[in-house]
Amino acid sequence: MGWLFYTDGRVQTYADEKAEIARLCTFEGERRKTELVKACKVGSTWYAAARVTNLDGTAVEDATYVTDADGSITFGAVFLTRYDDGCWGYKDMEESAGPNESRAPLGLIELLSDLKDPDSYAQDWRQRCRDWAAIPDYEEGDKIRLATPVTLTDGSTCQIVTATHYKRGRQKRRCYRIEETGGLVRLSKATLAGSELLSSAKGAASPVLAEFLARQGG
Repeated sequence: MGWLFYTDGRVQTYADEKAEIARLCTFEGERRKTELVKACKVGSTWYAAARVTNLDGTAVEDATYVTDADGSITFGAVFLTRYDDGCWGYKDMEESAGPNESRAPLGLIELLSDLKDPDSYAQDWRQRCRDWAAIPDYEEGDKIRLATPVTLTDGSTCQIVTATHYKRGRQKRRCYRIEETGGLVRLSKATLAGSELLSSAKGAASPVLAEFLARQGG
């Protein structure tokens, strides 16, 4: 399915977007109904978990999903969104269609029904979401080794960096200090996949605490 844009201005805010995602995930047919369980926005992409039940109370039979204990199935959906000349638009995909965007939170993934095919597109998509969620969120002062060296704009490379920040106005922006040169570099979260924590800022005692402990020992 291609992109669909709303030209009537009904979607302008985050709340409008969430309400529209809920509406798109809620419908009722002759035999089944679908309702939104959870929706999360990451960047410009909405991720949704939608539950399907039979109106007559019988268990839902599906070729892709294992029926849950309550007789329902819950599937994942991805909504790419953007604004074009003030008009909000979306492109939706069911998880088994193999969407590229794969940053759904683990809390949403855990709501989905089990899959019958362990090698399906949906299984691969869920694993990519888990891999993304597993990328560490390093703290100030953490020294890390990247899984592979990163090539910088000047042609040099770096692999061991320390999490730090720089200021832009009143905001702090995360960056990393290069071990070899002391220079600063911005790294995307994807670059940190498979990285290794060499030393933790939490594990190091502060100089003040170290001095206090030394006096106590004396």
